[in-house]
Amino acid sequence: MNLTIHVAAAVIANAHGEVLISLRHAQAHQGGLWEFPGGKLESGEDAYAALKRELHEELGVDVIAARPLIRIPYRYPDKAVLLDVWRVTDFTGAPHGREGQPVQWVAPERLREFAFPAANHPIVTAARLPDRYLITPEPKLEQDADFLEHLDKAFIAGIRLVQLRAKTLNERAYIELARAVCARAQTYAAQVLLNADPERVAEVGAAGVHLNTQRLMSLSQRPLPTDSWVAASCHNAAELQQAMRIGCDFVVLGPVQPTASHPGAAHLEWSGLHALCEVAALPVYALGGMTDTDLDAAWRAGAQGIAAIRGLWTEALC
Repeated sequence: MNLTIHVAAAVIANAHGEVLISLRHAQAHQGGLWEFPGGKLESGEDAYAALKRELHEELGVDVIAARPLIRIPYRYPDKAVLLDVWRVTDFTGAPHGREGQPVQWVAPERLREFAFPAANHPIVTAARLPDRYLITPEPKLEQDADFLEHLDKAFIAGIRLVQLRAKTLNERAYIELARAVCARAQTYAAQVLLNADPERVAEVGAAGVHLNTQRLMSLSQRPLPTDSWVAASCHNAAELQQAMRIGCDFVVLGPVQPTASHPGAAHLEWSGLHALCEVAALPVYALGGMTDTDLDAAWRAGAQGIAAIRGLWTEALC
């Protein structure tokens, strides 16, 4: 059995938010495809040390600060790889192809236009996603104005990904609210996912769907095309495997910590989240008792970031 090749890779962004990609040499494995810069770990080297060395050798940049983004285990027909991906948050030097490879700065939303090796596809997704995912509290129809005003404050505070969750509204009221929320989001270049029937996504102009666990487990295939987001709520390994099987783009996992809404319920703790992130070949948001102060812990556990109702909705009022 072939050994797994451990690779450190980087998502590097410039001041305009563009991400750096490079073209693999034609004679290399997966040659002629674009990739995120990086390379193999040397014997006895840790991933962060390898990242700094590779980026200096390949691009002529020196990493000042970086954090974990995602780890992707992937098996090609001829080899197995583990991609240890970091988001570089500070560096010095002007990136250029020191080994003759073309490099290009690309807006995150355009990354899907480029051909990447299959193992890189979750990195493309992670590079396009923010580190906070707001789940709306239950609105009341007669308080729509207050709800939308609060949502505006969340967007102003920097929220760019929202799940509209409104279980108590009837279908007509939900659609009307969803249209208003999507219109608000467009003003801030934010994206809205519906916790509802996937067929409603196109009707209201949403960016995608968020599958509750019941809907997730009932599906045999991805419910929307790849130009829309498909996310899901998971609580254990079996649900996570189902999300990957049907082609979800990302998931929320939890509860990680005790929550006021489910007192006494079993929770994963950070160790349980880390164990599931290690086998998740897609971005994961930590859910359950999360606030901005938990971002570092979520990143260390292997998560994209945090998902929250109270922790992010209340934060918008501060």
